[in-house]
Amino acid sequence: MKEITVLADTSRLEEVQQFIRGELKGGYCDEKTLFQLDLVVEEIFVNISHYAYEEKKDEATITCEIKDNPRTIIIKFIDSGKEYNPFVREDPDITLDAKSRQIGGLGVFITKKMVDSLDYFYKDGKNCLILKKII
Repeated sequence: MKEITVLADTSRLEEVQQFIRGELKGGYCDEKTLFQLDLVVEEIFVNISHYAYEEKKDEATITCEIKDNPRTIIIKFIDSGKEYNPFVREDPDITLDAKSRQIGGLGVFITKKMVDSLDYFYKDGKNCLILKKII
């Protein structure tokens, strides 16, 4: 398992995405899957950057692991921000037009649709969000 720790700031998003892409070198997945992973990583990391820390930015650690049978990427996001499980929020009603929907929640909804499993827990003052996607 590889990991990277960066300041939880959107200016570090590209570095985080390149870290994940670097672990997928060697033909682990197709371009569609890479695009989906980029989008999911962006959504989660930007949310951490914007909402985890109230005043002073702090760090986020992202781990990446590839398992076989079936080949799966496991990405963990760990931060010491305020406790928040984004997956308990009700999904937005996407049958409504954009003007009628409540603001927020669409990115997490998309994340749920693009990965095969999600898990969240809060332990020892840290949020840990785990995404798994068969690649």
